[in-house]
Order: sequence, then structure tokens, then C-alpha cells
Amino acid sequence: MDESAVIEIGTQAIKIIASLAGPMLIAAMLVGIAVSVMQAITQINEATLTFIPKMIAVIVVLAVMAPWMLETIQEYTIMIFTNMELWKK
Repeated sequence: MDESAVIEIGTQAIKIIASLAGPMLIAAMLVGIAVSVMQAITQINEATLTFIPKMIAVIVVLAVMAPWMLETIQEYTIMIFTNMELWKK
């Protein structure tokens, strides 16, 4: 396995990780901003208030996106195993 193959595998892995984690992170960020705005409007400064809505948002996004995420991980794993013989040389 030469250096370019290792770099290519690592680059693809990082892209896939970012694309899989992105929707959940964006949902958590948007819910966090919305809760922060509501806290600023109502002047309620409770730090623990943001955790439950963020957790619910991440679970909902995970439940909705799970089939696509599983398919993406499967495609990457299949690609790794099918090209393993080529990279040995």
C-alpha cells in the first residue's frame, strides 16, 4: 500500500464522518440558538435548559437520517474491502 492510497482512504473517511455527523450537529446548533434566544427574551438564565431540547433534536435527526447514514457507511466499508487486494501490491 503506497502513501497515496492511505491518504485517499483517510480523506474519504474524514469526508464521510463530516457528512454523517453534520446533520446532527446542525440540528443541535439550531436548537441551541433558538433556546438561547428564548432565554434572552424571557431573561431565564438556566444552563441546563438547553440540554433536553438538543438531545431530542439530535435523536429525531438520527432517527430520520439513520437509513441514509447506514447506507453511506456500508458503501464505504464495501469499497474498503473490495479494494483491499489492489492496495496490497
